[in-house]
Amino acid sequence: MDRIILLYLLSACISAVPAQKFLYSSPWVPRGIQEREDRDDGTIMDEIIKANEFQASRIIDGSTSLREGDIAVSAGRRSKVCFAKSCLWSKSVDGHVYIAYNLSPEYGEIEEKLIKKGMETVEKGTCVRFVPRTHQRDYIDIQPKSGCWSYLGARGGRQTVSLQSPSCLQVGVIAHEFMHALGFVHEQSRSDRDNYVTIMWPHIWRDRLRNFEKFRTDNLNLPYDYNSIMHFGMYAYSQDGEPTIIPKSSQNIKVGQATTLSHIDKMKINRLYKCGDNDDY
Repeated sequence: MDRIILLYLLSACISAVPAQKFLYSSPWVPRGIQEREDRDDGTIMDEIIKANEFQASRIIDGSTSLREGDIAVSAGRRSKVCFAKSCLWSKSVDGHVYIAYNLSPEYGEIEEKLIKKGMETVEKGTCVRFVPRTHQRDYIDIQPKSGCWSYLGARGGRQTVSLQSPSCLQVGVIAHEFMHALGFVHEQSRSDRDNYVTIMWPHIWRDRLRNFEKFRTDNLNLPYDYNSIMHFGMYAYSQDGEPTIIPKSSQNIKVGQATTLSHIDKMKINRLYKCGDNDDY
């Protein structure tokens, strides 16, 4: 009997490798979350998609689900309108927007440093400041749950930002989720996007078509930002390896951001929260 069990375990281990390879190469999986061995144009959103599609359920709990890949939406809440100047965090009399946060004790020292680096990325050049929670009623609760996701804008009280370790602990991913918490949707979701990009619907995995909807957004009189940290990559959710988003001005334009906030991303924050008279804080 022991020999039979040993042979069974050996067989399972041997088959695990090709099975894993199948998961990442199968035509049943959106190309946007497969290993990009033949491309070096990955974006922050590509990393989020990869983490969330394989490690996070699209249903967070019975009443909350993920939209557009990483935005948590509760049933009955019209959270999308947060970009239109509702659901904003309060601004202090000194002109700063202080966002209180609680950091899960499950994170180690290195993980904590990465999360704080993501905070600094958002703070630099903007009026936003992240502060450890003391008594504040409204705050973000940063937890290593399943996947990378955030609610949109300030919801009131405690609201979760999920940064799973290690998949989501990249500075750009962290900053991206904090941008959602500030109230920003993905760039290609803005109301005027069809003037700047073409969505290639036939190439998008059919179960993810809803991730490419556009919304009534206040674009803050700022230009469309191909380089935004909030922009999907060109191959996001591709079912056949073909582009799902093509810039109308030139196919040579890089779409999405791989590391940090763009200059326009910072301008968006300052304009949305009316931080001073200048776009450069």
